[in-house]
Amino acid sequence: METAIKNESSENIKAVNKMAVMPIPRLLAGMSIPLMFSLLIQSLYNIVDGIFVAKLSENALTATSLVYPLQVVMITVSVGTAIGVNALLSRLLGEKKFNDVTNIAVTGLILTVASSLVFAVAGAFFPNQIASVLSKDAEINTLCSQYLHICMMLCSGIFIEMMFQRFLQATGKTFLSMISLVVGAAANIVLDPIMIFGYFGFPAMGIRGAAIATVIGQWLGSAVACLLNTFLNSEVKLSLKNYKMTRSAVARIYKIGAPTMITNGMPSVMVAVMNAILMPLSSSAIAFFGVYYKLQNFLLMPINGMGQACLPIISYNYGTGNFDRIKKVFKCSIPVAAVISLIATAIFIAVPQVLLGLFSAGEEMLSIGVPGLRIISTTFVFTSVTIILGYAVSGLGNSIVLMIGTLIRQFALLLPVAYILASAMGINYVWYAFIPAEIIALIFMIIASKRVAYLKMGGVSPQPPSPADSRM
Repeated sequence: METAIKNESSENIKAVNKMAVMPIPRLLAGMSIPLMFSLLIQSLYNIVDGIFVAKLSENALTATSLVYPLQVVMITVSVGTAIGVNALLSRLLGEKKFNDVTNIAVTGLILTVASSLVFAVAGAFFPNQIASVLSKDAEINTLCSQYLHICMMLCSGIFIEMMFQRFLQATGKTFLSMISLVVGAAANIVLDPIMIFGYFGFPAMGIRGAAIATVIGQWLGSAVACLLNTFLNSEVKLSLKNYKMTRSAVARIYKIGAPTMITNGMPSVMVAVMNAILMPLSSSAIAFFGVYYKLQNFLLMPINGMGQACLPIISYNYGTGNFDRIKKVFKCSIPVAAVISLIATAIFIAVPQVLLGLFSAGEEMLSIGVPGLRIISTTFVFTSVTIILGYAVSGLGNSIVLMIGTLIRQFALLLPVAYILASAMGINYVWYAFIPAEIIALIFMIIASKRVAYLKMGGVSPQPPSPADSRM
């Protein structure tokens, strides 16, 4: 009898979308792990870029640190549109509105390509002007311009890749999404030294080579994502038959996507302003902060992967009205995120010299960076819970809460406090500004997410996990 029930249960899981029937811990693990791995690989190739560029010179590393916020802006626009599409597709699939699924998918693809062309034009015709805003040093300015010209002019690859990956994620196919990203990242990692230093008959192109390796990886990843979606994702199909772009479709995408863009864009603004605060004190401080940001992204990528898995699961079950499953997502994800962030904190505190040594850090960077890494890492637990709660409430259709939380932690509090500490106490005290910013942001996110969950789910709000939930 038990065997028959188990077999029937397995058949049901296969027959319907797994986001509706699979036990939440198993579902969250199955969707999170490929996303975590994908994001770790993506962050790894950012680190590899930095390692190879650092071997050119510290000025080259500083240049890539200065242009990094602009790269984040491009990714922010692509991810914002894609997340809006992702959340809508998951909800529409839960509601069985399959015609609307096709309409939203096509609209999203058109919007993301159009967005990429804006950056491509700017990179093709105005790289020198953009670089002159980032640095007044002649050599650094030239390096910024060379890197931006290539990365921006050919940026459509990353936009298309992001959208097709979200089509796959919206239906729970995170493993396929991972494949496309890993292919692109692996190509970048392999091509970096070849293009930068000139191996196997290629000319040594320096910082231009790093940019070329990046865009080749992005376009290769987009091609793979497109093929996987075309042949292995039957739930999201692209068709122009009877298609018409409507204001309502665009508005629905950007109702979720626009706050997400602002949210994801704030870190780039934060990095740019922080660079301006640090510039009068030390160029090595700017190089360190760029390194820190890459390392932090790498070690906290598992948190973002779990958050991205939470979003379609919550959206789908919100569409079906299954609020108990949404509560279980909250209960399962937050403790796991906290443990992962504690591990990241331990690594930053224990071996900061080793981490900075990967980027050929000199004595000045080490003197600034070792205490800096240890201070900032104490906030990782607060950051991880804030990220998970933000993705969760976005899955319920409210991206404003995540936007405000990010505004608090990476702009409104962090930058004024950092400026005051830098002016009054010097470079080694700037990093303490992260602590109050992250704590206050977390307090806001806890209060706001409880309110959103209560309103959206008719009085059902997330509760702390119980021992019974952890055994499911």
